[in-house]
Amino acid sequence: MTISNLARSASVSRRRMLQIGSAGALAAAGLPLHAALKEQPGTTKLLKVGVTTGPHEQTFEVAKRVAERDYGLKIQIVPFTDYSRPNAALDAGDLDANSFQHRPFLAAQVRSRGYKVVGFGRTWIGPIAIYSRKYKSFKDLPEGASIAIPNDPSNESRVLLLLQKAGAIKLKSGIDPIAGVNATPRDIIENPRKFRFVEIEAAQLPRTLDDTDASAVNADYANKAGLNPVRDGILVEDKDGPYACLIAVREQDKDQPWVQQLVKAYQTEEVRDFIVKTFAGGVVPAF
Repeated sequence: MTISNLARSASVSRRRMLQIGSAGALAAAGLPLHAALKEQPGTTKLLKVGVTTGPHEQTFEVAKRVAERDYGLKIQIVPFTDYSRPNAALDAGDLDANSFQHRPFLAAQVRSRGYKVVGFGRTWIGPIAIYSRKYKSFKDLPEGASIAIPNDPSNESRVLLLLQKAGAIKLKSGIDPIAGVNATPRDIIENPRKFRFVEIEAAQLPRTLDDTDASAVNADYANKAGLNPVRDGILVEDKDGPYACLIAVREQDKDQPWVQQLVKAYQTEEVRDFIVKTFAGGVVPAF
């Protein structure tokens, strides 16, 4: 063997030993050996990700498994039971990311509260729907029917736009949820069936079904209440529109490598298949 061949052989041996050493380190850390073939972790810190309980939490458990397996990220899921706290916790640095909201909701929160938070990566869209325990179809709702709707600006506007699309009401011109021009009942200029709107905190809407003629319920709260928009809704939002949910992070972290790794881990066939098989149309992949 020539001197150059000996040098090449030694170099290959050194690289092989480094690979073995790296694989051993991964095994010692509790990570699978095939993780050595993926991207290096974008961070070694424990990432705390806030989610609302229900479909967001269930789906992120799958995304967490993919992120830990394929990218070596360490993730702690932090559950919340309402929409009011995850952005406050993220902005304060108590979370590194959250996964629970659509873009109009995030935009409204940024405008009203000054949060330094940005959205990345579509996750799923949960069609908001109107449900009733008294009437089997939307056309059966009587004149003057009471309809409970979310009291946060973006989701209240979302329901009113759904009702407008169904021809039940007409809103004044210029409503634009992305730009933050949200509709409220005061913006209704035509209401031929004289519907009465009751503004309720979103998490409480399923509980209003016995007391109202109908209630508009977000997909995650509907799921927790055993409601499915495809099966149970009397008026259901379609998949078009700006209401796909996002992964959100603080502005100061937007360029961190782990952000894109988290998004890529979520936007996989493994996660997509879980959503489709688990929720049967209650929520729909948006990637």
